[in-house]
Amino acid sequence: MSKIKTVGIVSLSSGILGESFMKHELDLGLRRMEELGLRVKFMPNALRGADFLQKHPEARAADFIEAFRDPDIDLIMTAIGGDDTYRLLPYLFDTGDFAAAVRANPKPFLGFSDTTTNHLMLHKLGLPSYYGQAFITELCELDTEMLPYSRRCFESFVKTGRVADITPSPLWYESRASFGPEELGVPEVSHPNGGFELLQGAPRFRGKILGGCIDTIFDYFDPGRYADSPALCEKYGLFPAAEDWRGRILLLESSEEKPAPEKYRAALLHLKERGVFGAVSGVLIGKPQDEVYDAEYRALLQEVIDDPALPVVCNIPIGHAMPRCILPFGIEAEVDTERQTITFS
Repeated sequence: MSKIKTVGIVSLSSGILGESFMKHELDLGLRRMEELGLRVKFMPNALRGADFLQKHPEARAADFIEAFRDPDIDLIMTAIGGDDTYRLLPYLFDTGDFAAAVRANPKPFLGFSDTTTNHLMLHKLGLPSYYGQAFITELCELDTEMLPYSRRCFESFVKTGRVADITPSPLWYESRASFGPEELGVPEVSHPNGGFELLQGAPRFRGKILGGCIDTIFDYFDPGRYADSPALCEKYGLFPAAEDWRGRILLLESSEEKPAPEKYRAALLHLKERGVFGAVSGVLIGKPQDEVYDAEYRALLQEVIDDPALPVVCNIPIGHAMPRCILPFGIEAEVDTERQTITFS
């Protein structure tokens, strides 16, 4: 893949980027994109605000299709996540327009959190995608600069069009309590960070990574947040069957809602019932935001998986903890905790 020149921004879940109180972040993100030599193209509905996009999933879906059709766009990047991306399913899959656009114009897609759903949509269509960063969370970081680790990952990706390897971040950062204009120039509180931590199993394993936010995945099976979510996800075959997980590496990371251990356990049980842990070659666990429930999650992983031979690696800088790397989905990866690397073919 060649160097990325134009980034298309889509709001596939939350429409917060279009709100007036986000103007200081939007301006900051655009300036940083320009400094990186990137042109930004907002899809027609991306800045129409939270209320409009919450009421009009068909508009979000139309933007996704158009972003693939647009020949000028080299990378599709989400503004941020949210919580109801599953509502796009009928508008993307009831006709062949989405599949046709993706197959005629395959291009990289980058996002995380509830965007897990969009990654699984693209997986259905056979397109590799990229998990871990978004426009607001990375480019609009309120400090005087992007977080250095996140910037290195993003800059390398747009300059080369690929991710060659991932190594640990030397620091982790606490989440902000406020994102108002008064926070401009205020640094994140940082702490020394450990490396990739092998919880169990062999220190080295291979496979293509797939997965995402465990909160979002939980909603595929539980109607507590949205009553129609499990039925829609089942109807469109969103979550891969057990055989599709064979030999893959499962990625799981938890959201800013910091799910209680009871919910985390329930989500893991759904995955176990679907045969995921019996099929994958290993599991990568994103560092929880602010390290909340880190020890509890690790204990639950060992309890529910109940297979000490299955490799589980924790403290990956991905998802809702800061900083964030970019992990390719659908590309052969080798995890080596002794060398502290994840490399991609």
